[in-house]
Amino acid sequence: MGFGQSLRSWLGSGIFFVYYMLSTVLFGALAPLATLLLPEAFRQPVLNLHNKGLLFMFRVLCGVRVEFVGLENIDRQRTFVLVANHQSEWETYLLQVLMAPVSTVLKKELLSVPFFGWGLRMVQPIAIDRSQRTNALKQIISQGKERIEDGRSVLIFPEGTRIAPNKAQAFNKGAAMLATSAKAPILPIVHNAGYTWPGKKWRKFPGTIRVVVGPIIESDGKKTSELHDEMDGWMRAEMANLPKGNAITFDD
Repeated sequence: MGFGQSLRSWLGSGIFFVYYMLSTVLFGALAPLATLLLPEAFRQPVLNLHNKGLLFMFRVLCGVRVEFVGLENIDRQRTFVLVANHQSEWETYLLQVLMAPVSTVLKKELLSVPFFGWGLRMVQPIAIDRSQRTNALKQIISQGKERIEDGRSVLIFPEGTRIAPNKAQAFNKGAAMLATSAKAPILPIVHNAGYTWPGKKWRKFPGTIRVVVGPIIESDGKKTSELHDEMDGWMRAEMANLPKGNAITFDD
């Protein structure tokens, strides 16, 4: 990355950081009132105004393009167990917009984060204690089934935490267990957003994010292990084919 590009990266990242903080505080402060006054069906669209603003400003200020492959695989008439690899914060905002309404499986500590957590509460997340693995899995299945029956898709990051795009981690079977229990299909998605929006770093990098939406994986007549292997196989193969970003994202 040349000096001019590096300077634009720092400047754009700084402006975006300010916008990110101000917009998160504003929407977070309004979230409790919105939750109290708005019917449930209107809460996700209101929160998504914030999400769409972040996604737009990120593209403009940080010099990022987004390419989608397989959008035709999204059936708006169905609810899914949505699974995606987890590299940054970017995909958590995108998938709220792409698959609304959706409830995300997340660690319960996030709900206690001022402003940010208050906004999350608007969209019925499944907040788990990751230190209690057995209870967490039971909660995902029981609350996940409730969300799906209510017409909401459930978003699960099967890696369990953010993983840099140059790393690999096993996928847990929670998504497949929920899908078989709820008799719901799995919709897998992979992306390489970690090269432009790295986890736990405020600096962002220009580039192109590719998002690949996979074919629907039906759960009917399949064992949990079969469904998990089908999901895992597709995601691993597609992740290996994603374009690689600049190593400066992780090393500087």
